[in-house]
Amino acid sequence: MIENFKYTDKEKKSLVDSIIIIVDTREHEGKNEHIIKYLDKAGVKWCKRKLDYCDYSFYIPKNEELGIPRDLYFDKKVAIERKANLEELSRNLTKERERLEKEFTLGPKTKCMIVENASYEDMVNGNYNTNYNNKSFWASYHSFSIKYDFPIFFIKNPKYTGFFIRGYFTYYLKNILR
Repeated sequence: MIENFKYTDKEKKSLVDSIIIIVDTREHEGKNEHIIKYLDKAGVKWCKRKLDYCDYSFYIPKNEELGIPRDLYFDKKVAIERKANLEELSRNLTKERERLEKEFTLGPKTKCMIVENASYEDMVNGNYNTNYNNKSFWASYHSFSIKYDFPIFFIKNPKYTGFFIRGYFTYYLKNILR
């Protein structure tokens, strides 16, 4: 709907500034505290709501002045999955692979994954605490990313995760509004 309208630069800025980040209710409190703290400090509005896919998405609140009669949810269009570390990703690619594949087959077209506390180098060199062979891990990482058109980003320092989430959704919306 929103992509069908032409907005002025001022209206576009207003829409982008109104983004409200959705945090899935299954994201365990305390484990994403650094993200919530960032959003609060940056003045980014957020709410908890059950998401069918992934951990984060966003919505734009209704704005009748701009022809938006009710909240516009983007959770069926764009989402971010967060993994706290390589150990969690390893578990997902081995023991929980079928569930993860189902989630990304049915999930929104535009999606990505964040792996915190890790780097690509850590994965390749086996710098993680599981029995998952690093060559198999590396192969699964690339196969999964390509098969599901699903970029995976490493964020070594989790204090930047909130910044990434905010930027991903901000530029997703800016590109729609062009």
